[in-house]
Amino acid sequence: MKKHIKKYLSLAGVLSLGLFLAACSNKPINSHSTGLWDHTIVYNFSRAIIWLSHTFGGYGMGIIIFTIIIRIIILPLMVYQTRSMRKTQELQPKLKALQKKYSSRDMETVQKLQAEQKKLYSEAGVNPWASMLPMIVQLPIIYALYAAIWRTDVLRHGSFLWLELGQRDPYYILPLLAAIFTFFSSWLAMASQPEKNAMTTSMTYIMPVFIFFMAMNISSAISLYWAVTNLFQVGQTLLIQNPFKINRERREKEAAEKARQKKIDKAKRKAVKSKRK
Repeated sequence: MKKHIKKYLSLAGVLSLGLFLAACSNKPINSHSTGLWDHTIVYNFSRAIIWLSHTFGGYGMGIIIFTIIIRIIILPLMVYQTRSMRKTQELQPKLKALQKKYSSRDMETVQKLQAEQKKLYSEAGVNPWASMLPMIVQLPIIYALYAAIWRTDVLRHGSFLWLELGQRDPYYILPLLAAIFTFFSSWLAMASQPEKNAMTTSMTYIMPVFIFFMAMNISSAISLYWAVTNLFQVGQTLLIQNPFKINRERREKEAAEKARQKKIDKAKRKAVKSKRK
């Protein structure tokens, strides 16, 4: 029962946050904007990007640098979330084994399954809903960055390299980069999972296509933000959830377990032979 309460509270929190963000205005932001979201958060994000733009010589550079700063600030949350998700992923084979063992849907069996799952999570030091909090915290921060770019006229209508930030990329370079970086960030995240399913695999290929066509039809300022944030995500994944390292460690662990089991079986056979003598 407690598990279900946590689940419903987490889902309710995400839904409430989504409704709040959806209700936020899309009109241009300026010094006359009021309210906690428009003035205190989005407007000050906008001012910071403009200051960086003047300091580093261009609105495009201001967007890039501020995006990286925000991603660095929320990096501890991402590390916490990633580690929680990795621990949960490592338990998936054992969880599936429990579900197979307690496959009956009668109340007594369901209660036994829940008790065994709770015990498994406790022994592994995993809270299955721990990854929800970082997501709830970081979502408004990332959305505020997006809104600051989208709702600031000078950022949307400045120029950077070959781009008019308020117009679409005429050569589709940014949409292509955003799609490529989205694919690699998704593929790297999926590559470390001990078990894969059709949904995660399909999303790895569908999302980049979706991002590409979306970026083709929006301002270059937002395409630039998408490209930078997904490139940062690639580096972040390689740093804190490197799938090559994780898979190597998993193979070494499995090999060590097989070697240990082989020794145990050998010792058992030797003991049986000794008894026969």
